[in-house]
Amino acid sequence: MTAEPAKPAEPAEPANPARPANPAQPAELANPARPIKSAEPSRSAQPAPPPGTFDHRMAVFGSDDAFVAAALPFLAEGLAAPGEPPPVAIADPGRLDLLRDALGTDAKGITFVPHTEWYTGSAANAVAQSAGYLAANAGPGGRIHLLMEPHWSGRAGRSARETTEWIRYESLANLLFAPFATTALCAYDTRTAGPAIVDAARRAHPDTPVYEQPSCLVQELDAVPLPPPPPDAERLTAPDRDTLRERARARGLTPADADLFATAVTEAMAPYISSISEAATPYAPLIPAPSLPEALLWGEAPACVCELRVPERITDPLAGFVPPQAEGPAPGQGLWFTRQVCAYVDIREAESDEGSLIRVQYA
Repeated sequence: MTAEPAKPAEPAEPANPARPANPAQPAELANPARPIKSAEPSRSAQPAPPPGTFDHRMAVFGSDDAFVAAALPFLAEGLAAPGEPPPVAIADPGRLDLLRDALGTDAKGITFVPHTEWYTGSAANAVAQSAGYLAANAGPGGRIHLLMEPHWSGRAGRSARETTEWIRYESLANLLFAPFATTALCAYDTRTAGPAIVDAARRAHPDTPVYEQPSCLVQELDAVPLPPPPPDAERLTAPDRDTLRERARARGLTPADADLFATAVTEAMAPYISSISEAATPYAPLIPAPSLPEALLWGEAPACVCELRVPERITDPLAGFVPPQAEGPAPGQGLWFTRQVCAYVDIREAESDEGSLIRVQYA
């Protein structure tokens, strides 16, 4: 039996029509999707976006009834989309149960994933999770409907720092997934996310009137100065991976963690040191010591931090976020590997306007 959803306490954000193939141009607004009694594709689905566009939407709700009312028409749209696999609902386990009850027999056509199983680490890990799922399960061109509720009791939103990383992920998703015909509805619960986070997230979704281009929003996030290194930071001259591993061990990391951290730091610098031979760049341990920059190391396990200056200006906001062809993080993947194994990776323009600073924090 399909339950009748109550009237939303707070209206969902308007649905986004097909976005243009050029991600630099914002999409136009559409009318809000009408709540429906059940997921009935023949009466409720909107036209699917043209191939090769990422349709990135946002819904804001303040009650469980409002969540169900926003989710049902979106899932109905996915069920009706020709050539697509079953839509996926990633949400709080309790709200997934509400969706099953509201969908009734239609629930058998939906894939349900607790958000505690999807959002298990950093924002960069969320990119990898989404990219991996699309590669394994999406239809041609990445066609699939994903209802996605962040896990605010996990890392996202736990602190101002975590929130900044989450908004960065939401913004960069518009570029990262632009080549895919994926439709995503990001569901934000005002009871857990809070108004400041919701307002920031609106700026990362093209179907809102305050949307900002990723390059502008990320630049704003990066304009916030990083805390300066502590006065007792350890200065390392041209540290190779063995030296980094040894010093990380001295700061309390286990042998396995120290090895990962040392590899992550070396991988971060590898693509940006011009004197490294082409044959050596895929393998961080082969970087010749004279090519390595000076580094600063501080913090105790697990929050060991290493900051280094590289001679190249890093201006690409997607640096380290684009998934490589190889499955899983592995040495030779540069900043992608670093972002996958470390909690935070910050890139800033060097004060002297020469090169960039890369700050890596393990946990």
